[in-house]
Amino acid sequence: MGSLFRSEEMTLCELYLQSESAYSCVSELGELGLVQFRDLNPDVNAFQRKFVNEVRRCDEMERKLRYLEKEIKKDGIPMLDTGDSPEAPQPREMIDLEATFEKLENELREVNQNAEALQRNFLELTELKHILRKTQVFFDEQEGGLNTQTESMTKALITDEFRTGQSLGPVQLGFVAGVILRERLPAFERMLWRACRGNVFLRQAMIENALEDPSNGDQVYKSVFIIFFQGDQLKTRVKKICEGFRATLYPCPESPSDRREMAMGVMTRIEDLNTVLGQTQDHRHRVLVAAAKNLKNWFVKVRKIKAIYHTLNLFNLDVTKKCLIAECWVPVLDIETIRVALSRGTERSGSSVPPILNRIDNFENPPTYNRTNKFTKAFQALIDAYGVASYREMNPAPYTIITFPFLFAVMFGDLGHGAIMMLFGLWMIRKEKGLAAQKTDNEIWNIFFGGRYIIFLMGCFSMYTGIIYNDIFSKSLNVFGSHWKVERNSSEIMSNNYLQLNPATNEYVKDPYPFGMDPVWQIARSNKIIFQNAYKMKISIIFGVVHMIFGVSMAYQNHKYFNNRIGILYEFVPQIIFLCCLFGYMVLLMFIKWNKYAAERPNPYSSACAPSILITFINMVLFKEANKPPEGCHSNMFAGQGFFETLFVLIAVAAIPVMLFAKPWHIMQQRKQSNVQPIATSNGDAESGVVNQQPQGHGQEEEMSEIFIHQGIHTIEYVLGSVSHTASYLRLWALSLAHAQLAEVLWDMVLRNGLKQIGWGGGILLVITFSFWAVLTVGILVLMEGLSAFLHTLRLHWVEFQSKFYQGQGYAFQPFSFDTILETGANPNANEE
Repeated sequence: MGSLFRSEEMTLCELYLQSESAYSCVSELGELGLVQFRDLNPDVNAFQRKFVNEVRRCDEMERKLRYLEKEIKKDGIPMLDTGDSPEAPQPREMIDLEATFEKLENELREVNQNAEALQRNFLELTELKHILRKTQVFFDEQEGGLNTQTESMTKALITDEFRTGQSLGPVQLGFVAGVILRERLPAFERMLWRACRGNVFLRQAMIENALEDPSNGDQVYKSVFIIFFQGDQLKTRVKKICEGFRATLYPCPESPSDRREMAMGVMTRIEDLNTVLGQTQDHRHRVLVAAAKNLKNWFVKVRKIKAIYHTLNLFNLDVTKKCLIAECWVPVLDIETIRVALSRGTERSGSSVPPILNRIDNFENPPTYNRTNKFTKAFQALIDAYGVASYREMNPAPYTIITFPFLFAVMFGDLGHGAIMMLFGLWMIRKEKGLAAQKTDNEIWNIFFGGRYIIFLMGCFSMYTGIIYNDIFSKSLNVFGSHWKVERNSSEIMSNNYLQLNPATNEYVKDPYPFGMDPVWQIARSNKIIFQNAYKMKISIIFGVVHMIFGVSMAYQNHKYFNNRIGILYEFVPQIIFLCCLFGYMVLLMFIKWNKYAAERPNPYSSACAPSILITFINMVLFKEANKPPEGCHSNMFAGQGFFETLFVLIAVAAIPVMLFAKPWHIMQQRKQSNVQPIATSNGDAESGVVNQQPQGHGQEEEMSEIFIHQGIHTIEYVLGSVSHTASYLRLWALSLAHAQLAEVLWDMVLRNGLKQIGWGGGILLVITFSFWAVLTVGILVLMEGLSAFLHTLRLHWVEFQSKFYQGQGYAFQPFSFDTILETGANPNANEE
């Protein structure tokens, strides 16, 4: 069987590379993405490896590129992304890249420092401009007249008349002016009053426009203040308080002419600074625009260089230190492709010594590698989430492509809801290139987008089962016309909950609805759920038993591939017999009942004579005779039913000890004959191999006891699981019923209220109720119910289906691939160190 149904056949190879060509060869292998290297230096510290200096240089280049990226995003400059992946540059080009990044970083830092200094100078001049304007207003008010209470207090500080009543002449006052953050002003004013004991006078005015802080670019609001005081002691105290509140003081001349002259000089300097700032920003913008064109490619190149040197650190040096030795896992089918890539890398490096790739024998379990594409990737991820498949065991993913959306649709069957889901998946598929290029960090969206093909298929299958159920938003479609001829008054039918139509009369045309359920069941009230329950419950059991039998058949394929004859005889055969004799027979009874009994047939084959499948199955297991049938009916569905049921139960019971004891007994007989120690094979079964001739001892008895215990647990799990797993598939019926009832409740309690109204008011009400109904339909019935059905389907595959054959004890193949590294930003071989 091909790699679609099993993982790829892997082999361990030894690779010899000349030191000069090792870089180019590893680069070609990274572009190919088919080689997983092993760490041959597990005991060597990461900081003591050969190429650690090159890795550090790459880290430094990444740091510089992140700095450039931050500055580019700060200015909102779009970065050019062509989608192409440039090849890894040669080692000699690494020096040129370092020089380019160093030049760009230094130039940008210098420009940023100059711009910050200019902005700080601009801020100081702007604050000084406001100080000169506001203080001029203060002095003009003093000269214009002192009429208010505040002005009389100012006069009291300026002259001594207020205190002595005698004119002692004007007293020279000092003052300081500055700006302070507006939110600090109330506390600043209180501190001045308390520290100076009211011997200072503060005037303040707000600066209307916000100012830009050059250190962080934030917009701040400040106020201008001027403080009058007398004496050097108060001056010192006021300056200390200003310093404590981080207020900025500026020189302010005393004479009006000096203030006007200074204001004119400040305005001139501000205009000059604006010109210089504009030129600086233009230069910075040009540097960033030039860097933005190549930034994505630079990131790709640096990460590829770093990944190559990181991988080279996993290699060993030979004694001559001229050759690098590596061990790697490769798919057998791709060995020639890998050799071609190695030859191409040797040619690029100019080396004349070809690389050597040899297969080596080993006893380790190879990694599991399942080839996927964008369609199968999501289904394979569902399987790997349970556990990575053991090497070369059957891969459930190809079968899950059909069974997963189908079982989901059995629970979610609705033509309308399925169409919504299908259209959403189709939109993501049509726009997948653009959506994939956005690379968002939203986990929920990434889950939806990664499973776009699953969503599309689930929607398509749900539309199919919705047609089978004849259910679209809890209503039905009468495409072919009902095959029930209702001659009574329709109002009588709708008002009478107990009126039933008899299929044995002429009310039924004796021919079923062509596709799906007859739409007449939509108007049924008392027995609609009874009819649908009987139908959905039976098909749930049928699908479940078929699904489990298929899982057991997959176990046969595993036993056959690994030449496990014991597993076929003593595990697969009794398991399939047990499952078919009990639950396969129950499914057979359902088909017999459907085909043998009908309402129009006479006794003993009328529908009234049809026995209950559940009661029949219980009587079969308990060896109990069937209940006495109604008059004119037979107790059995077919001749010899009691004999066959007893035979099937006895065969199923006899299969249990075979599963429990046959395999351990066979292994024990083999060991007695060969008298050797047991060896555990790769598939987990203990078999015999010649290692050391020893007599039977206590150690082997313990191993046999472990085999008996393991087989006992496996047998009990299978026997009890067959019953519980069959019942577990009834969730298909339960969730289908719940989904249909929720849709019907939502229609009856929300949308029907808008449809019953007439007139323009009814139109408005219909728009409101429809909007509310649409939101609830998408939010509850599509999203929440869809998630519930998805999780139940996942459980049916993981537990009921895969437990029959899937071990999931392998480890994933993680090749050295540039695509993976660039997508995830991590080196797949990082865990090797």
